[in-house]
Amino acid sequence: MPQDTFAILAEPSRRSILDRLRTGEASVNSLSAQLQMTQPSVSKHLKVLKDAGFVSSRTDAQRRIYQLEFDRIKAIDAWLEPYRELWSRHLDALERHLDRKRDH
Repeated sequence: MPQDTFAILAEPSRRSILDRLRTGEASVNSLSAQLQMTQPSVSKHLKVLKDAGFVSSRTDAQRRIYQLEFDRIKAIDAWLEPYRELWSRHLDALERHLDRKRDH
């Protein structure tokens, strides 16, 4: 996973764009209106997301339509899996400890 992945996702506007694209494709103008951002700002963030592989685009007449690239999201999910397992083990241990304390 590229080192700057989380820096890219740290930007709230980019996360908002990704959240919106979860529900389906959208044009720059549509994203701009829905997210109450200027068109140049949305375009700038989409370029960063596209260069990082989070979104792709296709041309529809005069519009560029953007959609999520799920492989990139899956790669982050796979990277996070060992941390979720670690967290889960710690929570399970805490639960067992608290149960023992309560039973005594």
